[in-house]
Amino acid sequence: MRFRALSWNLFHGRDKPPDPALFTWRSRLLRISERNETHIQVNRDLRREFFALIAAAKWDVALLQECPPRWTEGLARTCDADYHRSLTARNSFAWLRTLAARLNPDLIASNEGGSNLTLVRDRLGSIAERRELVLRKRWPERRTMAFTRTTAGLCVANLHATTDSSPLAEEEMRVAARAATEWAAGAPLIFGGDLNLRPRSSPIFEQLRERFGLAPSTAPDAIDHLLGRDLGLIEPPRAWPAAAREARSDGLALRLSDHAPVEATFDLT
Repeated sequence: MRFRALSWNLFHGRDKPPDPALFTWRSRLLRISERNETHIQVNRDLRREFFALIAAAKWDVALLQECPPRWTEGLARTCDADYHRSLTARNSFAWLRTLAARLNPDLIASNEGGSNLTLVRDRLGSIAERRELVLRKRWPERRTMAFTRTTAGLCVANLHATTDSSPLAEEEMRVAARAATEWAAGAPLIFGGDLNLRPRSSPIFEQLRERFGLAPSTAPDAIDHLLGRDLGLIEPPRAWPAAAREARSDGLALRLSDHAPVEATFDLT
């Protein structure tokens, strides 16, 4: 059975236009939209735009990172998918963070709190097993892996590794890969997410391939990956072109997130 996997860091539900000049203090503080000839930068809740794009995309399993926890049930319902959520960092006083994020998303930014959210559509059945592995309890911030087993026999490990520290990210990936392959117990496995490491500058991807059979990476300079084990590779992982993650606002392009989604097609035998 062929199926398509998608991985996307949602940037806490915010937009990121290609022109950095559109990020201004008046936009951040006063919520005034900034424009150039092609793009707009807004400071408002983009739930509707993100939900529409994710729901319309062709995937059977989606691995989402930096997903606002308040989106969980609504996004799963909109996508007609079963879900598994693992909370990550900055989720204390959730009601207060949610209020702040609705009032001014850019000002609170990542302090809204985040999660790794795995969505499973009917083609892969429903979710038969949910596990969570805490990769880092506190410093520099909480990191977790959501491990999901579907009734179709596919296992999925969804994680977001530490930023700006290759040694910490590599350690988290080794621990996560070991646990995920053990928990999968021989079942086909997708291991992916925002791994915050580039194959051109880190040996960890070769280690994952040799020790755990997890491959291939997306691209030499990519940090978002969908690695497979005991799966047929139909279409290798590739990032979407920038325009594919853009909505429209006031006649201009509204680019969602600071990451491009990555997709790949596998064969589950």
